[in-house]
Amino acid sequence: MQEMPAGLAESGRALWESIAGKFGLEMYEQQLLLQACRSADLLDRLAEKAAVSGLTVTNAKGDEVTAPWITEHRQQSANLARMIASLRIPDEQDERPQRRGALRRSYGIRGSVA
Repeated sequence: MQEMPAGLAESGRALWESIAGKFGLEMYEQQLLLQACRSADLLDRLAEKAAVSGLTVTNAKGDEVTAPWITEHRQQSANLARMIASLRIPDEQDERPQRRGALRRSYGIRGSVA
């Protein structure tokens, strides 16, 4: 198992263990997973802020609008989903990588151009 990075909170640690604890990851995948873990922790903090401060705020015009932490939570949720999907973790049932909607060719190492 890859060493867990320092500074992760509960959700980040759980996500790291659930993926890095089961799969051998390349360095770029570890970096992507680390960002996903940090995003999971940030989502927790944003949810706590919403629980304390509410879902709306009053802007300078006096209108009640969506609180910025709710907007950020929505963006971070979508970002986390994309990062996890891009890791292409095998399915637990048949251990196949996640499927993409469109046909794409596999990646290879680029040769040097002479």
